[in-house]
Amino acid sequence: MCEVILKDMVEKRGLKDQFEIRSAGTSDEEVWNGIGNPVYPPAAEELRSHGLGKTPYTDFREKRAIQITAKDYDRYDYILCADKANIRGVTRITGPDTEEKISLLLDHTDRPGRSIADPWYTREFGTAYRDCLEGCEAFLRELGY
Repeated sequence: MCEVILKDMVEKRGLKDQFEIRSAGTSDEEVWNGIGNPVYPPAAEELRSHGLGKTPYTDFREKRAIQITAKDYDRYDYILCADKANIRGVTRITGPDTEEKISLLLDHTDRPGRSIADPWYTREFGTAYRDCLEGCEAFLRELGY
């Protein structure tokens, strides 16, 4: 959800050419025989309920799960994680965070150290959406946007 939310924000600000935004998991459990699962239906429903996914840039209908790679550490300036388990998973794959690129998304808010509650377990997709929205807004503010 955070990928689509952040894409929507940068598109509305006219900044999409300045960002490369992509979400990736830390495990391969959502990827089978090289093909990733689509956006989980309740997450897709939550995004649509907020009017997201209507532009070619934010359209997530063809989005498939992928796993982060070691090369992603060099490719991206920031690696934003939903929870501390994601940070452990990212560093397991990419190696140590020598350039301080890896952070919790909510570290950029007034709630540092907090995780986005995984809606897969909580079933609270609205809460996860609000956390993603808050984190993405704060992240863009921190960057000066």
